[in-house]
Amino acid sequence: MEEEIEVLVAGPEHEKYVDTILDTIAEAAKVRGTGIAKRTHEYLAKKMMEAKAVIALTKDGRFAGFSYIETWENQQYVTTSGLIVHPDFRGKHIAKRIKDMTFTLARTRWPHAKIFSLTSGAAVMAMNTALGYQPVTFADLTDDEAFWKGCEGCCNVDVLHRTGRKYCICTAMLYDPTEHLPAKIADDVLARIRKIDGKEE
Repeated sequence: MEEEIEVLVAGPEHEKYVDTILDTIAEAAKVRGTGIAKRTHEYLAKKMMEAKAVIALTKDGRFAGFSYIETWENQQYVTTSGLIVHPDFRGKHIAKRIKDMTFTLARTRWPHAKIFSLTSGAAVMAMNTALGYQPVTFADLTDDEAFWKGCEGCCNVDVLHRTGRKYCICTAMLYDPTEHLPAKIADDVLARIRKIDGKEE
């Protein structure tokens, strides 16, 4: 019987998984031989605290996957980033479930924002396409320097610099908002998000 895996919006209680997440991302980068922007423990823990991360766990609490979101240019743009599935759980469509949840989280919190993704992975490109993303030039993405600074930890950043930020190894993909949400966020998480965003009545 296949093991049941829950995909949920991460909270402060999931900080204990951050080091495992970082190790899994680093190992995946080595195996793939492609760049993945490096993040700190504090950065991912903050995403969890702010309800800007999605985690996949087994019923007995083993880590299966992760991704996070971030906003740019006064919430005009949102990125979904750092999608990773632990090797023990690959081939079970967990990446798609995580991607659906981060996409829904972004659309729920910032319904008018453009959502974009930089990826060198064919599987992520396929998931993005299924959600309605279109390939675009880097000029169509945010100008926020803080976003582009995140690329500095990638092994391919020299390409980005050499091209004047016109292109890199990654493909840029952009979603312009429509009314399609592929996953449901639990009511208690929505209430927590409203509280974090200062919209609680």
